[in-house]
Amino acid sequence: MTEWIGAAEAADRLGIKPASLYAYVSRGVLTRRREPDGRASLFDADEVAALARKGRPRRAPGGSELIIESALTELTESSLHYRGLDATELARHRSFEDVATLLWTGSLPEDDGGAGMPRSQPNWQSTAEALAAGTAAQAALPPGTLPLERLQVIVPALAATDQFRLHLDPPAVMAAGQAMIAGMAGALPSSQRPAERTEQGPIALRLAGRLCAGPMPAGLPDVLSVALVLLADHELAASTLAARVAASMRADPYAVVATGLGAMGGALHGGAALGAELMLGSAAEPADVPRVVGDLLRRGERLPGFGHFVYKGGDPRANLLLEVVTDFAADSARLAVASAVTAEVRRRALPEPNIEFALAVLGDVAGMIRGAGEAIFAIARTAGWLAHALEEYERNIPIRPRSVYTGHSADA
Repeated sequence: MTEWIGAAEAADRLGIKPASLYAYVSRGVLTRRREPDGRASLFDADEVAALARKGRPRRAPGGSELIIESALTELTESSLHYRGLDATELARHRSFEDVATLLWTGSLPEDDGGAGMPRSQPNWQSTAEALAAGTAAQAALPPGTLPLERLQVIVPALAATDQFRLHLDPPAVMAAGQAMIAGMAGALPSSQRPAERTEQGPIALRLAGRLCAGPMPAGLPDVLSVALVLLADHELAASTLAARVAASMRADPYAVVATGLGAMGGALHGGAALGAELMLGSAAEPADVPRVVGDLLRRGERLPGFGHFVYKGGDPRANLLLEVVTDFAADSARLAVASAVTAEVRRRALPEPNIEFALAVLGDVAGMIRGAGEAIFAIARTAGWLAHALEEYERNIPIRPRSVYTGHSADA
């Protein structure tokens, strides 16, 4: 009969830290199962013993995997957990601000040990000076500048007004994070009439007002809150690794976020949301979808918003967000186009939709401006970047990978 042991005991038998177990799981070195309540991981004692006899697994020659221990986010092929709590359940029941606090501190506000409490209603604020600086900085950009590009200008402007930004103790970093996220949302331009704009209430409400091309649809802030929670962190994605390296060198929180913003604009990361938006916009009605998808494939292009290197059977974030968007805009003609895209992709046996496609669908049915998905992604992920920065500030050891030189020898 199989003996199942907990993570702490398995780590002790292997002589490693508990966090390293999950790196072994992700690399296929160890298998694990969950307790019935989903909160704890169990490991096969015989498998642990066999690994202990062989010694720690070595990286394959030429491999480029970098392992960093973190207590923040756990990925499996079918799930995403923030500090042991299911991210999809958090998205259903808790606000973005609550989940940012969970990532930063390890506890939900008024924590009852789970995700079932109602959303709190925090009111994060930027200073008037910071908001004026961020607004003026992005206002100087040309018309048509994408929201992500505006955020890349806004964040340094916010930093210039914060004389305490080099204080890296946790309370100071969290205070800077709250003010920064409020400033990022508040400094974006808005098509809303001045009387309809708000600098109060949840970030999702403020951001919805900035990203809608016309009047904000009823119920949109709740949908946007789900998206923000689902995107708050995703282990060591490229932008997070870049942000974490910056933090390991004692970069201030604004510089950490600016680093993440620079890294996330690539087409294979947050920029995939823009590609999915353009794909959806190319189809005026469901009948156009086979042509649009076929044209992309014939050109040898990657279908934006589909497939994920972790979630082989489907992205749980996309599944939930698409479900929520469908409830929000069930009668939308644009939703019919999105449904036709997923049907065409499945007919061709291509990968399932990912979170970037779901973001593009949200922006399409809600009448958001071009590039809205990237902005949602960036503001959400700011919470995760700062959580990783807090771990690096505490760890206080620079991340300094080494390269393997393959050029001409100096002695040749």
